[in-house]
Amino acid sequence: MTMGSGDPVPAAPNGPVASSAAPRQDETSTTDLVLPLAALGAAGVLAGYGYLRRTRRARTRTTPGVVPAAPPVPTPAESERQARAALVLADDCVRGSREELSYVEELFGAEAVEPFAHALRAAETELSAAFAMWRRYEEGLPEDATARRQALAGVVGRCAEAGRRLDARAADLDRLRGLEHGVTAALRIAEDRFRELAARTAAAQATAAGLRERYAPSAGAPVTGFVEQAKDRLVFATERLNEARQAADAGELPRAARQLRAAEGGITQAGILVGGVERLATRLREAAALVPAALTGAEAEIAGVRKGGGRGSLTGGELRARLAHADAAPAAVRAELTGGPYDPLDALRRITRAVERLEAGRSGVLEAAGLLVSRGSVDTAEDFVAVHRGAVGAPARARLAQAVRALDAGTEADVLAGQARELAERDVGIRGNPFADGRGAGLTGAVLGGVLLAEDPDGGPPASFGGPLTRSRRHLP
Repeated sequence: MTMGSGDPVPAAPNGPVASSAAPRQDETSTTDLVLPLAALGAAGVLAGYGYLRRTRRARTRTTPGVVPAAPPVPTPAESERQARAALVLADDCVRGSREELSYVEELFGAEAVEPFAHALRAAETELSAAFAMWRRYEEGLPEDATARRQALAGVVGRCAEAGRRLDARAADLDRLRGLEHGVTAALRIAEDRFRELAARTAAAQATAAGLRERYAPSAGAPVTGFVEQAKDRLVFATERLNEARQAADAGELPRAARQLRAAEGGITQAGILVGGVERLATRLREAAALVPAALTGAEAEIAGVRKGGGRGSLTGGELRARLAHADAAPAAVRAELTGGPYDPLDALRRITRAVERLEAGRSGVLEAAGLLVSRGSVDTAEDFVAVHRGAVGAPARARLAQAVRALDAGTEADVLAGQARELAERDVGIRGNPFADGRGAGLTGAVLGGVLLAEDPDGGPPASFGGPLTRSRRHLP
């Protein structure tokens, strides 16, 4: 700092401070240093004492309008809202990152994207732990109020770590893609996927019609509207691909990158919707082929329980009631087999649940039937959440995550996935159409699907690989 017209004060040299006992080159005496140091030490003691007194007064003062030293503790309701918001945001970041990474891998190969895949797996692990903590909290565990606050803080912390993992790699992924230098290769991949999906969508429409003709209405219900939504996403992708191409030709590469990423998101979700129809048709065929063997296996298990007088904790009237119900389920399914179109997956569901209530060990065929049903339920719930994530809240996502963890636990995964789908459909119904005026082809689906991140006139920025700090970074017009 310079005072008046005098010479500036020289800056202190870098490096360690010399000992007070060391001789100075300008022959300054030790006494000349001791007095200033003693004064400085006294001043430091006084300043520290004054700071402690001010801090103590601030903590005990009751004067209105004075800000307390510690922030107020959030209420349980506020903490729960924060945890739910953190779960939704982290889940969206993971899903959006997974979508973009699939395009990068197709262009550059698995080895090139391994650092990003590793970050994604780490984020998925953190998110899974956060969902597990949240579900325990929803179930009332732990019971102690302090421990419950800590559990919510743990949920938020895990979600933050998931986002941090993705944020840390976002810039590296941008450098690998190099969209600021050109989008030609990436556009080619997106357009190839688009053409392949357009053909599959036409086939899926015929497949969905076949499900309605061959099976009971409940069989195709999980994918009702999927083909129409896939077409909507493809219309959106068509517009964005055209805009990306035009922007690239005009040398407007930031805008081209934004439109390309939006198109990629629309194409990915169209693929999820079409794939959902295809998988359900396959599983219904597998279930229909498995029903006769499942019936035989179930009847054998029921006979074994009746002959043995019950298993586990079942005795007396409770055993008789459950045996009656177990007898009724296979009988009803056999009647449906000869009575016209039926729902094979639901038939397997009723058979396996009836036997499970007897606390009997499931035979191999019944175990296979239960797993087929559970995987079908989990997949259809996952597909619905994925293409409506802009509207789906934390409870549905948490049930879905729990269903995935319970896939090998009997019928539990099937039940949880059904709850997740029901909660997600309710969330979508409450959210409604963000663009009731019908503006923009496919814009509503893109926003409800989380492809675009806002309800601006153009739907806002597209979701990209990254956490909360980076997922919307392609924001330039």
